[in-house]
Amino acid sequence: MRRTIAIYGVALTVLFSGCTLSRPSYTTPGVHVGEPAFTRALEAHTLSSLVPGNRAQILLNGNEIFPAMLGAIREAKTTITLANFIYEDGDIAGEMAAALAERCRAGVKVSVLLDAVGSSDMPRQHVAMLQDAGCQFAWYRPLNPLSIRRYNHRNHRRVLVVDGRVGFTGGTGVGEQWTGDGRQPKHWRQTDVRVEGPIVRALQAAFVEDWREATTLLLAGDAYFPPLEPRGDLAIQSVKSSPASGATEAYLLFLLTIEAARTSIKITNPYFVPDVRMARALADAARRGVDVTLITAGAVSGTQNQIVRKASQAHFGTVLEAGVKIHEYGPAMLHAKTMVVDDQWVSIGSANLDNASFALNNELNVTFLDRRLARRLTDIFERDLKSTTAVNLDEWRRHVLRHLLYLPLIPLRDQL
Repeated sequence: MRRTIAIYGVALTVLFSGCTLSRPSYTTPGVHVGEPAFTRALEAHTLSSLVPGNRAQILLNGNEIFPAMLGAIREAKTTITLANFIYEDGDIAGEMAAALAERCRAGVKVSVLLDAVGSSDMPRQHVAMLQDAGCQFAWYRPLNPLSIRRYNHRNHRRVLVVDGRVGFTGGTGVGEQWTGDGRQPKHWRQTDVRVEGPIVRALQAAFVEDWREATTLLLAGDAYFPPLEPRGDLAIQSVKSSPASGATEAYLLFLLTIEAARTSIKITNPYFVPDVRMARALADAARRGVDVTLITAGAVSGTQNQIVRKASQAHFGTVLEAGVKIHEYGPAMLHAKTMVVDDQWVSIGSANLDNASFALNNELNVTFLDRRLARRLTDIFERDLKSTTAVNLDEWRRHVLRHLLYLPLIPLRDQL
């Protein structure tokens, strides 16, 4: 309840932050996914580089994500850094807090950073458990009446780094809805990734950026940034976006890649509220023969998410008319945020396809230029597709006025 009230408070500030949500209508270069020129352009405009020598494990839903996270936490020897937008109540929240507290008592340096809005429903006994065990705990941007506009900028990143050597990121929060198999109404569909290798330093950098803002503490030393040997053959790019740097990196990551697609775009994302430029990029891709398919959230979700779903549907027309295929996921609330382009480029992370992610929140996505990983994500996409309902253009047109009524409610969304 506290989180719901806080998020609606954030929404009111969005109504008065139009200039924050605007951006130029970018003209993009004529590069193709997979070309060296595409990689160099993406690196330049997102202020990050492909880092070689890594390995990655795709984790699906709470059944895989939480055991992997808890296993890494329980094996920690020196440090644990954890940042999340949402930390709620329930069995998994208690188990996670207990595991972190146990490592603190064992002498591991544990730093936990939670968003003050997204995690406002976290039981205070969990906070006390962590602090009593000696963990460092901080809230990201609690309400300050003297800087209400800053309050609208949230830390939407999900980062867990253990011993500076193993990293996790994606879109998972700590709560009961993220447990399970992603096929039941109260157990959300999620995709995260576990990484090892030099790329872990970039995930740690995303954490310490937010940690120093919240605490003024600078984390350093081998316990947090150890020398990292190659652990595999994957090149990975970590793209962090923040209002402090204009919040354009996540936006440009998607825009440049969509414009560079030549055969296929497969997007899984719970929210589809693009600006005009992003919608045009998707429509243009479909018109030039790219097979563009989007899986987004369907009818199985809470009331607040249904408002966002209806607002999202108001944006379907432009892309449907161009040939983009849109499917709504049926068995559970869809919360995975992935993209596969031209069967070779992959993104997994926290960014939604909306202005909150592109212009307000701190976000983190990791990308891969790898056909094997693209094949894995494509298999997952095709399996999810079997549990969706296609959006029909004629049916959408029959209800267009009803959809448009929800456009003013787009800011009133539960940022997950």
